[in-house]
Amino acid sequence: MRRGLLSDYFEWAAVKRLSAVEADPERSHQHEFAGGHLRKMFGDEDRLEFPARFIWLSDEQEGISEDGKLSWYDSRRKNPDRSAEYRLYYFDNGVTSLMKEGDSFFVAARRDGSTMVIITPEGSTIESQLAWLFGIEGNGESFESTEITEDESFRLDFAARYILDEIGIDAEEPETDVLDTILEKCGNKFPATHDFSKMARESLPEVSAMDDADHILMTWLEREELLFRRMERHIVSERLKTGFVAADTADVDGFIAFSLSVQNRRKSRAGYSLEHHLTALFKARGIKFERGVETENRNKPDFLFPGQNEYRDAAFDTAKLTMLGAKSTCKDRWRQVLSEATRIQHKHLVTLEPGITENQTDEMKAKHLQLVVPVAIHDTYKPSQQEWLMGVADFVELVKSRQVGDS
Repeated sequence: MRRGLLSDYFEWAAVKRLSAVEADPERSHQHEFAGGHLRKMFGDEDRLEFPARFIWLSDEQEGISEDGKLSWYDSRRKNPDRSAEYRLYYFDNGVTSLMKEGDSFFVAARRDGSTMVIITPEGSTIESQLAWLFGIEGNGESFESTEITEDESFRLDFAARYILDEIGIDAEEPETDVLDTILEKCGNKFPATHDFSKMARESLPEVSAMDDADHILMTWLEREELLFRRMERHIVSERLKTGFVAADTADVDGFIAFSLSVQNRRKSRAGYSLEHHLTALFKARGIKFERGVETENRNKPDFLFPGQNEYRDAAFDTAKLTMLGAKSTCKDRWRQVLSEATRIQHKHLVTLEPGITENQTDEMKAKHLQLVVPVAIHDTYKPSQQEWLMGVADFVELVKSRQVGDS
């Protein structure tokens, strides 16, 4: 499957750790950074002012964004006897007011001449994800920059597209003619989530459900993601053509309701998609399981192996019971699965979220929760985490071994 490149959207990226003087308005009103390490990004021209999209992202709440501008100038331009000293100046806005000492300050130059400024808390998952996406760590007080080159090292795989979506960039769908042909049967309306996932799998006849489990799951998920975004683009485009007018005035409420419906559909579909494809994978391999059945206290794990009857049978060997939660994104919601099956001490959770922080995975270990991540996403995690992560194929083999000899 052909994929785009990060260089289709960005030319350069840089990051630094904010100092107290840079982040705290009570300590300084300069609103600027030493820009020596940014000259390759912004050049040697003096007094540039350009549009910027400021974004504040954290793991705990929805992001905040605001349009603003940046200024690039030589602070020694009036002194020809001294070498140039470039500075990057930012203007106050609702996003910069949230900056704190220790936050990461990402600056990314777009292909269209604009710039993105992304501020993330220190130690957050989104910070880790952006560092992986751009290939820079930036733990120091000076900017560390990198050029986004046109090579496969910056290809837009599933994890990269996931992170771009987090910062508000919809990556263009590759092979649109192929996607449009598949979607013809749908008309201009989304099928039920189960049917949409099935259509995505059936559009890949060359992929066998008995192949490598990690590869299969990611191939199915990526095809459905591309199909979904392509169909969404068609539907939204048609809706925008009709406009939002009621009683000869702008229908603001109608527009807001439509926008919210688009966002909510994106979020809910991702979770359903993961569950549907896991179900197909387990069934193809003859694994016995049930979905969403009650254990105790009205808890309903996403997947219970072998099933509810065995779980409720006090005589059934606890070592043969397995529970799997499925969350396309973890955030702080992973703790919800800890109470979903009290008979099972060591629980499993599958996610598609790249680059979860070491603090979070360390806590998962302490809580006896094993994270299952498709192998293609493992390289977004630190080496020490990768040693602990379980792949989808690993989980499949574990469950199969626990069901050997069962009828």
